[in-house]
Amino acid sequence: RYRGDFEERLNNIIKDITSDKNNILFIDEIHTVIGAGATSGGSIDASNILKPALANGTLRCIGSTTYTEYRKYFEKDSALVRRFQKVDINEPTVDDAIEILKGVVSNFEKFHKVKYSEDVIVEAVKLSAKFINDRKLPDKAIDVIDEVGARYNLLNTKKQINVKDVEDIISKIAKIPSKNISISDSKILVNLKRNLKLSIFGQDKAIEELTRVVKLSRSGLRDDGKTIGSYLFVGPTGVGKTEIAKVLSYALNINLLRFDMSEYMERHSISRLIGSPPGYVGFDQGGALTEAVNKNPNSVVLLDEIEKAHPDIYNILLQIMDYGKLTDHNSRTVDFRNVILIMTSNAGAEELDKNSIGFTSSITSKDNEIQINRLFAPEFRNRLDSIIKFDFLSKKTMKNIVEKAINILESQLSEKKILISLTNNAKKYLMEEGYDIKYGARPLERLVQKKIKEPLAEEILFGQLKKGGKVEIDVKSNEIKFKIN
Repeated sequence: RYRGDFEERLNNIIKDITSDKNNILFIDEIHTVIGAGATSGGSIDASNILKPALANGTLRCIGSTTYTEYRKYFEKDSALVRRFQKVDINEPTVDDAIEILKGVVSNFEKFHKVKYSEDVIVEAVKLSAKFINDRKLPDKAIDVIDEVGARYNLLNTKKQINVKDVEDIISKIAKIPSKNISISDSKILVNLKRNLKLSIFGQDKAIEELTRVVKLSRSGLRDDGKTIGSYLFVGPTGVGKTEIAKVLSYALNINLLRFDMSEYMERHSISRLIGSPPGYVGFDQGGALTEAVNKNPNSVVLLDEIEKAHPDIYNILLQIMDYGKLTDHNSRTVDFRNVILIMTSNAGAEELDKNSIGFTSSITSKDNEIQINRLFAPEFRNRLDSIIKFDFLSKKTMKNIVEKAINILESQLSEKKILISLTNNAKKYLMEEGYDIKYGARPLERLVQKKIKEPLAEEILFGQLKKGGKVEIDVKSNEIKFKIN
């Protein structure tokens, strides 16, 4: 009975439409007619009911579907495919999308009771084309116009929409800070060098080189089809290569996505980055890199200790650096055009260590260049925007690093209502005992943890600092001593 009802209702619809030769039936998501209304084991579905009317020309029909669903469902029914003329609808250009929006914007003005200037329409299209990567024009630009109108209609605060309102909406859709949406990054970049130097010490040459290439790429003179920048940081361990990537992401107010490449040493580990091929376990879950960038399209991607990764992973990076995109094993293309790609490496550090006994050596030795050339193929090096070289830390630099470590500790303890102060002797002790030219600043971190943080933790949990207090840290007989009030 129910199948008969479906056939009768559909035949009545066909009869009504064909009664007037000017009628055209439009079926959105036309792939859904295949199998619609069919019972278990039955062959009569909506597509088969439509076929006679389509074949004799009495029914004029237009259907729409996506390429994926066309291939998956529609194309398999060759009899149905033969009754339609396939028309490919490509994404319009930015200029075409602007004209489309001009034609439909009056509908949104009436509905939301707001006004859109021509500048708003142009920026909505241009900015959505640049920052919204998971949808197509003109749909994403229309969504922006619709959302910004709905927002101010609800708030009832303004009637004239401006470009700043569009930037705010796009920042929410694309998960990008609104100040990064604006074409002008001058306010962010003008103090970039100073902000980096306040957190990273002894690497002035590297910071100057990094800020120079970042400013160039953010000026709008870069190729829009590539990443914002692709950089290789090389130098000894513990000198600030990873830290500078963290500070850069903080200064630019964007996310940091860090990947430890020592976890990707085997050939099969490439599947963890971009997803498993179809037929393998977890193929529908996506890869760590592609999923992270898809969720955070505007970010700093840090590939730590890249020399430890399997060589096949370098081939993936070539695609990212050259075309600003990466296709995973599910044939989904992930956009990397708003990503700053940073790779760190200790390449050449051993050779430099031999030449650095007793003084700080600049990373310009021929041995170091040979080591970098040996590890990274010419086509990989050629796609980098810059290879930025880091120096060994000097004893002079340790003073600033000790002060930074103390400031971080003070900030942590202030939440527990604890004030600390270090005597000059204590600071000198940390500078001398925490300095190791081979391992950079990491020995200082371990020293502060063992000699200061661990004893303080005991006092905070079980001793005199349960309810806060003041602590003076001094050195006597080459040992850290605490005076607690």
